[in-house]
Amino acid sequence: MQKILSLPKQEDLGLTSKEYSLLKKLSTPIKIQDFLDTLPKNMEKKGETYYSPRMVLQKKKAHCFEGALLAALALWIQGKPPLLLDLKTEGDIDHIITLYRINGYWGAISKHDGTTLRFRDPVYKTARELALSYFHEYFDVKTQKKTLRAYSSKPLDLRTFDISWIVSEEDLFISSKNSIGQHTQNFFHLKIKNTCARQTRWKYSRAK
Repeated sequence: MQKILSLPKQEDLGLTSKEYSLLKKLSTPIKIQDFLDTLPKNMEKKGETYYSPRMVLQKKKAHCFEGALLAALALWIQGKPPLLLDLKTEGDIDHIITLYRINGYWGAISKHDGTTLRFRDPVYKTARELALSYFHEYFDVKTQKKTLRAYSSKPLDLRTFDISWIVSEEDLFISSKNSIGQHTQNFFHLKIKNTCARQTRWKYSRAK
C-alpha cells in the first residue's frame, strides 16, 4: 500500500518546480474551483481520456474526472486529504467531485459545464448530505427528469494509490498501477431513493 503522506513535498509528488508552484498558490477550495473554471472542457475529440494532473496542466483542458484529480492534488499540497466522491445517474452522465472538510463540515470542488453542479460550500454534516445537494439540479434537459441515483459509499482516498498517478502519461482508467477510474466505478454505491440506503453495485458507466 502507498505510504500516506499528510503534507507531501515537491519531490515526493514528482512535480516540477513550475507545476508545484502553480498548485501551491491554489491555497483555498474556492481558488482551486476558480482555476478549474478557467480550463476549457476536454471534449475528447480523439477518444476518451483520463488525464493525470500533469497532463491536464500540459493540455490545459479537463473533464470532470480529470478536474477532480487536479483539485484533489491541490488540496493535498495544502495538507488536506485528496478525496473523490462518485455520483451515479440513470440515463445521464455520471459525475465525480472532490471533497474537502472545514471545521467538520463537508464541501466540494467540481469541474462541470453547469454552474449548479460545481462548487459546494462546507456546510454539510455528512457526505450523504453533500451528495443529495446535487439531486435537485441533476436532471435530463430533454426529459426534465431527475437522474441522480446513487453516490459512492465512502470517499476514495488518492493517497492509497501509487503516487505516479500525479504525473502519469498513461490513461488512468486502464493503468496497471493507477486504474483510478475503475476504482471509482467499482466502489459500493448507496441508493438515494432507497430510505434504508441499501448498498448496491451499479452497472458500469464511465464518468465524465
